[in-house]
Amino acid sequence: MEYVPIKKPSLDQISVRPNLGDYAKDREAITWEGIKGELDWLPGQRINMAYECLDRHLKTDRRDKIAMLWEGKDGEEETYTFAEMVAQANKVANGLRSLGVQKGDRVFMFLERIPECYFTTFGTLKLGAVIGPLFSAFGPDAVKDRLEDSGAKVLVTSPELWAKIEGIRSDLPNLEHVLLITRRHQAEAGEGVALWDEVVKPQSEEFETEHTDPEDYSVMHYTSGTTGKPKGAAHVHNAIIGQYATGKYVLDLHEDDIYWCTADPGWVTGTSYGMFAPWSNGVTSLVHEGGFGANMWYSLIAKYKVTVWYTAPTAIRMLMKAGDDVVKKHDLSSLRYTMSVGEPLNPEAVVWSEKAIGLPFHDNWWQTETGAIMIANYPSMEIRPGSMGRPFPGIEPAIIDDQGNVLPPGQEGSLALRPGWPSMFRVYWNQQEMYDSRFQNGWYITGDQAKMDEDGYFWFVGRADDVINTAGHLVGPFEVESMLLEHPAVAEAGVIGKPDPVAMEIVKAFVALKEGYEESEKLRRELIRFGREKLGSGVAPREIEFLAGLPKTRSGKIMRRLLKARELGLPEGDTSTLED
Repeated sequence: MEYVPIKKPSLDQISVRPNLGDYAKDREAITWEGIKGELDWLPGQRINMAYECLDRHLKTDRRDKIAMLWEGKDGEEETYTFAEMVAQANKVANGLRSLGVQKGDRVFMFLERIPECYFTTFGTLKLGAVIGPLFSAFGPDAVKDRLEDSGAKVLVTSPELWAKIEGIRSDLPNLEHVLLITRRHQAEAGEGVALWDEVVKPQSEEFETEHTDPEDYSVMHYTSGTTGKPKGAAHVHNAIIGQYATGKYVLDLHEDDIYWCTADPGWVTGTSYGMFAPWSNGVTSLVHEGGFGANMWYSLIAKYKVTVWYTAPTAIRMLMKAGDDVVKKHDLSSLRYTMSVGEPLNPEAVVWSEKAIGLPFHDNWWQTETGAIMIANYPSMEIRPGSMGRPFPGIEPAIIDDQGNVLPPGQEGSLALRPGWPSMFRVYWNQQEMYDSRFQNGWYITGDQAKMDEDGYFWFVGRADDVINTAGHLVGPFEVESMLLEHPAVAEAGVIGKPDPVAMEIVKAFVALKEGYEESEKLRRELIRFGREKLGSGVAPREIEFLAGLPKTRSGKIMRRLLKARELGLPEGDTSTLED
């Protein structure tokens, strides 16, 4: 299958303002200083993320505009205006202060996507404390590792989630308070355990937001690696500049949009683009507590008339698996723009979505460490299916070799960024040496392998430790996985390099099949032949193993390193983000 660029629509279909329509001119015109001037700075050149996302809108006609449309997993519905969000965040800030929380203290959340999760985020930021979101599916060890490393002072959770992990309490001397939200289950206060209804609900709705410095810590997300404990990537209040700007120019958010980001706040997308980007732009955001379901998701888009939709490649592939007939049952005409993030989006998913939904998914690239989108397929530019897109204004990426030399277009190498953008992480908590190792020869080393074409589009090859060297030929697993997903039997694919005495490594693929297909030796041979026809014998898988499902993180990334560890009988490393 040959993928051709998807032509950009006319600008009047996209935006009432220029949106990188003239890429070269806009990259010159859009500057961090100019964007900074669009925000409402506090006295003394101070800035606070909560103030920029919520309070500043109270000076405008957005005061009574709906900020959050919330639908619970049991169908409950609640709405909150910007004024109501400020009032709730202020009550949280006052409540945390009553527990002794001060500027710089760490407050972690172990919650489902309930309104109190969002109130806690902004109340913590208003206080000048650091918020740490955790996946609600974590087990005790994963929560303990993060609370222990961060020295968290308060954990905000629910009775049902606390029951899963309360055995870790004695191992956390810095954890002074557990604050339980009794939205669905009742609980009793005890030593070091307080109730939301007693600590937060009675508080005043007035609070003077802390005038935080741009370099004061704001948000901490833990990111897992192949070995060792997860690392706490800490960001600062200045990050809101990048999140606001990319919300405006990449998400293309308009005043009248209904925006839906499907990411959980335990993942950085769920904060940067589930909270900070939309609300700093004054946009109404849908929050759905429940999990994935093709019918459910399409119903939500139709019900709330979602206009801008940001989701993950794994979810898109699951929608593809559900079939086009499901799409036809729902009115998705409100959608005007769809995006993808989290791992590379396979080209066939872009082509499918344009056919099935009427809109192509625009992929973009960034990391927990970057804090905001760095490279994107913009709404007013043609998409090159499979590409990450082109750099955001003020971002300087390059493909470099091991010595830091910039490589020409077409050559594969390490994707690197010039440091200094506003949303860049400032530290791995308590791991300064590891943080310093990410900066070499004047570059931030992303750990991704990529290439750039003659027109400045970047193309993901694989993680540096994922790239396969087979008989001297470097193979990116993403390329092979994308090929396999073109076969009608394949629902998911994960590719690794398996040691080989002759070729150094061979390409091995792990495949999960779509419903209606069964594993067999005949199908295995067919897939190997399919790969050779598509990619050639030097790149195609030499071995294929069928699995019921592939190991994925809760953000949807296939864990190739886990596939490799299991194949070779090696330690699995940190698996705290592994999907149940």
